[in-house]
Amino acid sequence: MTTMDIGKEVAALCKQGKNQEAIDRFYSPNIESVEPVAIPGMDQTQKGIQAIKKKNQWWVDNHEIHGGTVDGPYPHGDRFILHFKYDVTPKHMGKRMTLDETGLYTVHDGKVVKEEFFYSMGSGDCVAKS
Repeated sequence: MTTMDIGKEVAALCKQGKNQEAIDRFYSPNIESVEPVAIPGMDQTQKGIQAIKKKNQWWVDNHEIHGGTVDGPYPHGDRFILHFKYDVTPKHMGKRMTLDETGLYTVHDGKVVKEEFFYSMGSGDCVAKS
C-alpha cells in the first residue's frame, strides 16, 4: 500500500470511530507517538504499540465523545496529515468543548512508524488525544 492508501484507510476507520482498529491494522509494533505535552500519568512521547493502545484507551475512558469529523489525508512523500475536530466533554472538567487537532503520520514499509499531534493549548483547551 502507498502512503496515500494507508492515510485513506486510517482516515476512514477514524471517521467510523474505529481508531483502535486503525492502530491494530496500520501501526508498526515500534510506533512512536508524540503529543505537544504529556498526558496525565504518561510521558509526552510514547513508544511501542502497547503504549499507544494504552494512550488511546485513556482517551476513550476520559472523554465523552459526542461527535467528530476527520479530514484528509493530505499526503507529502512518506507522511500524511489528518485533521480531527471532536465535540467532547472531558470527564475531569465536565465542560463540553470542541477539540481541533492535527496529526502528522510517517509511514515506512507499509506501517505508520510515527504520529505527532498538534493542537491549541490556549485558555479553556484540554490536554487530549485523538
